[in-house]
Amino acid sequence: MRLTVLVLRRNACWPLLLASVHPYLFVMIIGRRHFIQSAIAGAGLLAVPSTATDIVFAPGTGSNSAGAPSPLLLSRAKAALDMHKNRIRNHDLIALADFSKPSRDPRFYIVDLRNGSSAHYLVAHGKGSDPSHSGWVQNFSNVHGSEATSAGSYLVSDTYIGQYGESRRLIGLDPQNDQAEARAIVIHPAWYVNQSLIQDQGKIGRSQGCFAFAKNDINVILERVAPGCLLYADKV
Repeated sequence: MRLTVLVLRRNACWPLLLASVHPYLFVMIIGRRHFIQSAIAGAGLLAVPSTATDIVFAPGTGSNSAGAPSPLLLSRAKAALDMHKNRIRNHDLIALADFSKPSRDPRFYIVDLRNGSSAHYLVAHGKGSDPSHSGWVQNFSNVHGSEATSAGSYLVSDTYIGQYGESRRLIGLDPQNDQAEARAIVIHPAWYVNQSLIQDQGKIGRSQGCFAFAKNDINVILERVAPGCLLYADKV
């Protein structure tokens, strides 16, 4: 009898109970949907960008540390040194530009082949290699007027004083960069290569295809990357 009374009471009160909790059930359903949508959106943010233009740069993303050069790229540079050994006088040092990395990172390496030590510096790439100014090299070009960076092996040539100050000419040794000298692709300092720009916009500026360095770094670059050295540029 007691059980029957309880059941009857529950059945009598069920519409009232449902009416009282219905708004909360609605909120819980909406909350669950919102949670799922937020989770999907969050997963999208974690996805790896398909192209460099998908990457949004945030202020203050510049890094002062780039570690050692890519073993694969260094291996290619050593092979290039061997291939062009009759043109390259200095076989103890390689200058290596790793354009797989964004411009906010120090990606120009000076490698001492005698002991394996390396130093790294900021270097700009050409406008034609990054038309949208994403901070990443999208493509290389050897075409006149492209304002793009060229991949390949370079013989570091003579020093001259140009519009940017003390600079150094480069001679392209490979089919993909053999127009470097005619295109006036050189090593030079530039105001748009500095940490302040990285802190402000997450990337440095672009050159017209030249290897442009920070004014604070150019002296050591010109001192160490002397005439007769190999400069190798590529992506992995």
